[in-house]
Amino acid sequence: MHSSILEDSPNARINKTILDRYLALPLEDNIVQATYVWIDGTGEDLRCKDRTLDFIPSSPKELPVWNYDGSSCYQAEGSNSDTYLYPVAMYKDPFRRGNNILVMCDTYKYDGTPTATNKRKSCLEIVNKCTAEEPWFGIEQEYTFLDFDGHPLGWPKNGFPGPQGPYYCGVGANKVYARDIVDAHYRACLYAGVKVSGTNAEVMPAQWEFQVGPCLGISIGDDLWMARFLLHRISEEFGIVATLDPKPMPGDWNGAGAHTNVSTKAMREDGGIQEIEKAVAKLSKCHERHIRAYDPKQGQDNARRLTGKHETSSINDFSAGVANRGCSIRIPRGVHSDGKGYFEDRRPSSNCDPYSVVEAILRTICLDE
Repeated sequence: MHSSILEDSPNARINKTILDRYLALPLEDNIVQATYVWIDGTGEDLRCKDRTLDFIPSSPKELPVWNYDGSSCYQAEGSNSDTYLYPVAMYKDPFRRGNNILVMCDTYKYDGTPTATNKRKSCLEIVNKCTAEEPWFGIEQEYTFLDFDGHPLGWPKNGFPGPQGPYYCGVGANKVYARDIVDAHYRACLYAGVKVSGTNAEVMPAQWEFQVGPCLGISIGDDLWMARFLLHRISEEFGIVATLDPKPMPGDWNGAGAHTNVSTKAMREDGGIQEIEKAVAKLSKCHERHIRAYDPKQGQDNARRLTGKHETSSINDFSAGVANRGCSIRIPRGVHSDGKGYFEDRRPSSNCDPYSVVEAILRTICLDE
């Protein structure tokens, strides 16, 4: 990478090896550093802060409820700012290692009600009504690396790279950028306990994807949010920005989605294609409701991406097809041939809340709402 890239990024100039001296300092065996992670009032961005525990927890239920200044996170007024963190999932910390942990948290207001961006609570209620169906989810998270000035990483500062074509799953310095971050993120997710299943370079240069799943029920949301936290946190160390904007570059460039693969126990069994077709028929009747649930701005972000071009369907129309990446719902060729498996909902935006996506899908295909 040319030395002039990221020259304005303070994080890129810090000597990271100095930190190693302090991370190597011994601690008492029962001391744990816990990083609490939560979704702020934007419904997209993550916040975190650390606390010290004097015991080694085995479950998030053992962790203390904590609070933070909600007025600085767009979630409360300054005159009544205490907002509460309830631990819901626990992961190994790939930065500090040892017994240290990362903690995914729900957020609640002073009166005990969920904040506006706490979508997990209602999602879990719906998931618990669908346990007999054993719903599995896998999400393909696309994202784009940006230079510190907001320009796609590796792109000419006063122009554009060559047309799309050679970059998807590309190899070579003229085709892919920042593979180091991708590999670091992949390894950190595996270490932490996030069920990451793969990664690849995407169609637009500086765009990548990682996949999480298959996960049962609510865990897909927990794992995807923690994977996003790790992506931002690792990119921070490199002095690079990772954006989940669904259309970071206007024009003839692919957007970014969070394609969601879905199956129930009945779909995975012999003859399951019939259940898949039933689910698709149900989804066709609720298109507008799903579009509102599939990005944090109730469809406004996806309107920039779902244009009917660049491997997307139109935001205004529902469609389904076998092996067709220009449809709302894609049934993979192998699934169609086997007569069982899963379907892919290609509408969720890259900055979607996976809890909202899961809730919307289960309400439609399992609860017939």
